[in-house]
Amino acid sequence: MVLISRGIKSMQNILRLGSLNVTRKMSSALGVVEGTIRSKLQSALEAKHLDVINESYMHNVPKGAETHFKVVVVSDKFDGLPLIKRHRLVNDLLKEELHTGVHALSIIAKTPTQWDESDKVVESSPNCRGGFGK
Repeated sequence: MVLISRGIKSMQNILRLGSLNVTRKMSSALGVVEGTIRSKLQSALEAKHLDVINESYMHNVPKGAETHFKVVVVSDKFDGLPLIKRHRLVNDLLKEELHTGVHALSIIAKTPTQWDESDKVVESSPNCRGGFGK
């Protein structure tokens, strides 16, 4: 098990190696948008591994916001697809969320073989710089 600390006590993401993963904020329940993203990706992609990480707390948004996400999805459906088509597939599945409140979506899309060959550590996103390259 790999523990990645996000620097805020109430926001830790646990990445479990191997089987389907459930990533949640330790101090609060699964958010509505986060749950919808998880459900859509799991259902459509039959994910072998799935992390949905709410990174909104790293940005200048109200507490509890669901506007910035990172997804790590591993699926057989990515076999033979270049990275850009994998990202388009994920974006198409989440089109409604991206038009109704999700401001940013970081995507890591791998095949099971690529995932098995990786170190399975997801790098933390950089801190928000306030927008406009500040």
